[in-house]
Amino acid sequence: MAAALGGYALATTLSTAVASVVAAGLGTMARADAVLVAMQLNFVVHVGAVMWAFAARSAAWAWLGLGLPALLSALVAWALL
Repeated sequence: MAAALGGYALATTLSTAVASVVAAGLGTMARADAVLVAMQLNFVVHVGAVMWAFAARSAAWAWLGLGLPALLSALVAWALL
């Protein structure tokens, strides 16, 4: 469950935060291009999250390792939107 749901939550919130930071902060890239780059990064993050969940010592560590970065990236995305 942590690999599927936590990985999806982390990948989605991180790609939203990256798109918001790139479009708002850098200003060198159009918003549509920033979204495309962030969505491509989404696949890599999701694979890494699944690998993390299966490599964790326990389910609690898997949820914690995926939940905290997802929460932080959601806060960043919310602050910039």
